Amino acid sequence: MPVKVKVPRVAVSATRRKVLIIAAMVCVSCLLVGGFILSVYWTKYGNIVSSRLQEPLFVHTAQIYAAPPEIRPGQKVTAQWVVTELLQAGYSEQGQTPVSTMGTYAAGPGTVTVRPGPESYHAQDPATISFADGIVTQIVGGNGEQLAAYELEPLLVTGLSDQSRAKRRLVTYDELPQYMVPAVTAIEDRRFFDEGALDYRGILRSAVNDIRPGHHYLEGASTIDMLLAKLFFLTPDRTWHRKFLQVVIAMQLEHRLSKKQIFQMFANEVPMGEVGSYAIDGFGEAAQAYFGKDIGQLNIPQCALLAGMIQSPSWLNPFRHPQRAIKRREMVLDAMVDTGAITQEQARQANSAPLDVVPGAFDSGEAPWFTELVRDQLRRRLDDPNYNEQGLRIYTSLDPDLQQAAQNAVAEGMKHVDEVARAHYAHIVKLDARRGILPPPLVYPQVALVALNPHTGQVLALVGGRNYASSQLDHATAHRPTGSIFKPFVYAAAFNSSLAGTPLTNPSGVSGVFTPLTVLHDEPTTFSFDNGQTYSPHDFDNEYYGDVPAVEALYRSLNNATIQLAEMVGYENVANLAKAAGITSVQPTPAMAIGSYDATPMQMAGAYTVFANGGVKLDPWMLASVRSTNGDVIADYAPKATPVLDPRAAFLTVGLMEQVLNNRHGTGANVRGMGFEAPAAGKTGTSHDAWFAGFTSNLLCVVWVGNDDYSDLSRTMGAEAEGDRAAGPIWGGFMKAAVQLPQYSDTKPFVPPPGVLQVQLDNNTNLLADSACPDDWTATFLDGTQPTDTCDHSMGDQRNIFQKIFGFGQRQVNPPPPPSVAQPQKPTPRQVVPAQPAQAQNQNGQQAPEKKKKKRGFWSRLFGGHRNDKPRSDDQNPQP
Repeated sequence: MPVKVKVPRVAVSATRRKVLIIAAMVCVSCLLVGGFILSVYWTKYGNIVSSRLQEPLFVHTAQIYAAPPEIRPGQKVTAQWVVTELLQAGYSEQGQTPVSTMGTYAAGPGTVTVRPGPESYHAQDPATISFADGIVTQIVGGNGEQLAAYELEPLLVTGLSDQSRAKRRLVTYDELPQYMVPAVTAIEDRRFFDEGALDYRGILRSAVNDIRPGHHYLEGASTIDMLLAKLFFLTPDRTWHRKFLQVVIAMQLEHRLSKKQIFQMFANEVPMGEVGSYAIDGFGEAAQAYFGKDIGQLNIPQCALLAGMIQSPSWLNPFRHPQRAIKRREMVLDAMVDTGAITQEQARQANSAPLDVVPGAFDSGEAPWFTELVRDQLRRRLDDPNYNEQGLRIYTSLDPDLQQAAQNAVAEGMKHVDEVARAHYAHIVKLDARRGILPPPLVYPQVALVALNPHTGQVLALVGGRNYASSQLDHATAHRPTGSIFKPFVYAAAFNSSLAGTPLTNPSGVSGVFTPLTVLHDEPTTFSFDNGQTYSPHDFDNEYYGDVPAVEALYRSLNNATIQLAEMVGYENVANLAKAAGITSVQPTPAMAIGSYDATPMQMAGAYTVFANGGVKLDPWMLASVRSTNGDVIADYAPKATPVLDPRAAFLTVGLMEQVLNNRHGTGANVRGMGFEAPAAGKTGTSHDAWFAGFTSNLLCVVWVGNDDYSDLSRTMGAEAEGDRAAGPIWGGFMKAAVQLPQYSDTKPFVPPPGVLQVQLDNNTNLLADSACPDDWTATFLDGTQPTDTCDHSMGDQRNIFQKIFGFGQRQVNPPPPPSVAQPQKPTPRQVVPAQPAQAQNQNGQQAPEKKKKKRGFWSRLFGGHRNDKPRSDDQNPQP
């Protein structure tokens, strides 16, 4: 029979009780340990957050401002252009609220009235600008007087980057545009203003997803509070420990700050991708980098685009991935409709809008060399290591529009340089392969461009290389042999000596006043100097032209003729003039005359102001003023001007330099073929490197192209290494774009000073042109030294009409008598350069004897082919 065994219930209860006790103890211990750990972290990171919030949240870096745009009657400027400039500078329309402290404007029919505010760079002097047919007709000041010019507000370019090369423009919550906050919260944290620092539903969802099998990444559940905690205090590592710390810090921020303060911090800190070599932080900098606007001017689609980029700014960069950016923007707009921030119709209109990003929106990433030079000057002049943390306003010389034109011209011109370099390298590889030689690696040339206002010296644009990210070396301040762009100083010294009453005497013993028609001898010559030293230069391609007028010697860039002129003037006189103009390395040797000594592109730009500014040398400058955050002046910097050359000598030299571009045989004639038609003067240079220096009435530009290893550019580019072929297209492209800009559209012909005349000379005889000889050119003379005979004087041509039309028969030309040249009146020159005793000098002021030329064939005579169509010469000079 079955036996029933009764198990004591007490034993079971004791076991369960024991288990429960142990479990409770474990739970309590865990809670105690967890609470202890949490309190430790809470205390530790609470102290960290408190300490961080007590300091300035952001480094208030110095703000860089561009030069104030100048408006002048006669410029091709529209009222809308002026209004756009004022809006970008932060002005508000009259009657609009709030009223901008920077200033206000009022646009009427054909007029814009500008009223600077209390924080303006300028005094609060209003002006009314009138327009007609896209031209500024007049400018009237507040008291009714007519103004010759009026400066608008300087535009904020950027803040100096911090040590991490990150840039931001600080904004307050109230400065954010109407739709910026709704766009961000709609896509990132819809309950931001309604809940605390944590999204518990999101945390639970992400925790479940993170532990699912096959889920290989940690999913986020971040609120804006948590995103801010990560940005300010944590690394981007995606771990459980970092997430825990992110929660703790977010709760600390929520405990200490209001929602508006949290959002303002987020708006200034959030990464928004990269532009150039700079990181863009915050919505304020992003508005400028992507749209070229102040953040307060952003509309609905622009706000949605920036809000969408928060998720992955590189992946959604609208410059590189426009389709991704548009799709993400659409998601943000739909989210804004869901939250009621905008209507369905507003979303439809915003979706149909273009991205509206501005690839050319100016930013210091487009002018990094200029920005770094400004930084260096501030460091030296302010003598304060913490200057970049004081929120200073730095007003500079930079013209953003011109800087963009410079960037574009360099980029386009260097494409051609690179193509030539690759083709020449391929040719070298083939030659070396036949000889069993391993060719050196291909190295692409570097470039520099400096543009100045020739009448103020302000550096308007600067490019120091082809790519700042790959090389920070500023080639605009690097010393290189100047080549033939030095030659105008030889001719200027000759004019200056004549004005001082010192006639030039050639080796044949003929003396006279130096003029564009003075005969120089271009032939192989050995020059002696410094107690028996000799120098035997050669012309380009060893091509010589015999006796030539001085104007031809310069526009063909003839080496031997120019050195002979320097010898006639005196090497010391030429060197003194060059040093006074800022080319300090020159020595009084024959090689000096053809640019064997070095200078920087910046120095050569400053030196050329002597010609463009009536003999007065202007030091290039970039800093105009340093002011505090509220606009108080800390330091103003005045440009330095030095009289160097008699204004007549300066203009006479400009007359020669105009022919470098205008004469069909001139070394700079190719820029005319590019469509650049404004009155201009300049000079090419080809030595180790390629140069092009020239100017108009309101803009001066120097371009340099060369190799970093100091090797001859011809090794890289072959025959294309000449100044007009390597540097000329960059100069021409830049100047052509510049004259299309409103502020440089009023280019004018050069105006001679009193005592200087411009006359038209016949190309064949260099006598005064008349109706019988319409093939003429403009020559510049000191009054009294110009030819007095006309081109048809004693030039009896006995051929009949058919012979003249078809070029048959020999034209009977009686040699004209020497043109009567009057001695100039005794001048009272502004002679600053010390005059040295002139050596044997050549000067006669007479017509150059005709060189022997090859006979033209039948077809050449029939179709008017030139007697000498050989390409012009430039220099290939060795070091002294």
